[in-house]
Order: sequence, then structure tokens, then C-alpha cells
Amino acid sequence: MSRSQQFADLVAKQPENELFRFSLAQALLNENRPADAVEHLERCSRKKSEWMMPRILLGKALVGLGRKIEAKPWLEEALALAVAQTHEDPERELRAILAEIG
Repeated sequence: MSRSQQFADLVAKQPENELFRFSLAQALLNENRPADAVEHLERCSRKKSEWMMPRILLGKALVGLGRKIEAKPWLEEALALAVAQTHEDPERELRAILAEIG
């Protein structure tokens, strides 16, 4: 059974558990399935306004899917969180991605 299937089973049992959903999204990204990860990352991002990582991964997934316009607000939110939470490495990475996508 794949890692994503393990987490998909957990999400099916507890659909409101954002940690299972985030782990499922990460597994899907690791399996090169960004389109399948998007909905889970969106739900995690909407559920917790202060959670930076799902926004970063969502933005990167959308950029990779050629959906830069959709990615930009998520990346901007992630950048604001990185600055507010003093996460310097993600801040640098996000500034570079945003500069690249315009």
C-alpha cells in the first residue's frame, strides 16, 4: 500500500483531521501527484489561518501545474506568515518564487 493510500484511508475515517489531510498532501506531492494534493492543501490552509506550510506547498504545487495566478495569493499569505513568525529561510524562498512568477 502506498503512503498516500495509507493517509487517504485515515482521511476517509476522519475527514476533518487536518494533520492527516496535510500528510496525505505531502505523500501525494512525493508521488509527483500535485493536482491531487491541491484540494487537501487548500482545506488545511483554510482551516488554520496561521499555518504557513500548507500555503507554501499549495503555492508551489499550483505554480508547478501552470496555475501561477491562483498560486500568487497563497504564496503572498505564506510570505506574510513567514515574516510574522520570523521564518527566514521560507521568507527568502517565497520572495524568490514570487519574484519569478511576477
